[in-house]
Amino acid sequence: MNDAKTLQKERDMLCRLGGPRVFLCAVFSVLVFSQAFAAAPPGKPEEMTDGEKAALERLSGKVNGLIAWSTSRVSGKHDIFIMNADGSGLRPLTASDNVDWFSRFSPDGRQVLFVRSKRPWMSEANAFRNNEWDLFLINVDGSEERKVADNACWGSWINGGKAILFARNDKVFTMDLASGQEELLIDGSVHLKGSQLQQPELSPDGKYVAITLRGRMRETGIWDLEKKEWTQVGGGCQINWFPSGDRIYWMNPTGNVGSEIFTTPVKDGKPSDPRAPYDKLRWIDLPGRRSHEYFPKLSQNGKWLTWCATIYGHDHDIYDYEVYILKVGAPAEDAVRLTFHSGNDRWPDIYVEDDGNGEN
Repeated sequence: MNDAKTLQKERDMLCRLGGPRVFLCAVFSVLVFSQAFAAAPPGKPEEMTDGEKAALERLSGKVNGLIAWSTSRVSGKHDIFIMNADGSGLRPLTASDNVDWFSRFSPDGRQVLFVRSKRPWMSEANAFRNNEWDLFLINVDGSEERKVADNACWGSWINGGKAILFARNDKVFTMDLASGQEELLIDGSVHLKGSQLQQPELSPDGKYVAITLRGRMRETGIWDLEKKEWTQVGGGCQINWFPSGDRIYWMNPTGNVGSEIFTTPVKDGKPSDPRAPYDKLRWIDLPGRRSHEYFPKLSQNGKWLTWCATIYGHDHDIYDYEVYILKVGAPAEDAVRLTFHSGNDRWPDIYVEDDGNGEN
């Protein structure tokens, strides 16, 4: 069999040719490509341009907080790294022999919830496999790492940090952290045609869950917990809430280099304008070549947005995505690149301190 880099080039060639070869690309990816890697490319440091240096200098002192994300730069297996929200103070938070990803800050910013694979390498494409992942907690200083949920993925915080929300393939559960008691919240095998439930996100008022569906249904939408009713938002993925609860945002497969961040207001768990044209939904689409955006995440106060973008390629845990930050309300052109490494960077989260003067 060819080595991993050769397989990667062959797969990319099939995808670029289009037509019926797109189907071959998908088959190639599932049956061969993902199995060729024992790890993601660890990559190497990259030089900043003068413009990127100047942007980082302008950002310094403007935001006080932390960003945690998953990176392959140490061993290719992915560790959780953490840095100051202005890009300084970059350091590892975890150092396991397995794949650590999907980090999420606790509401007080003192802990990080993350996903860890049960074996040394497992692709994010297999997030739906119940028996391949566990959820862990760690303090932001790297102490007291411990497992909190078996056979679980896509963990997030709820109930002011007293509980977590997570997925097991076609089901969504909650867990009280003090007692360890789990409760089934959504059974997709009954209500959503057995679809894989990715990245479930509870609304701030606790009435709805935004979910990305894969498998039998491929769409984003909102589940009404009381009515047990599904409302489709659109295609794409990675749907989430504004902290205010009155808007949602998600990734859409359109834009400059095949993806862009959309947003729309919501009311009673439904988009306020379900027929809004793309130009009214479009939020972030970076100019230039590095504009294949994914993994958007707002800070807990809704004032800062972080995400990653790559120049080419799509696979979330293989390609050279880099971390960005933007003050909400500023144009996409003001986005600041924070990481400069050709390894894979993905799924950032941001926590900002309240300094009392409205700057953060």
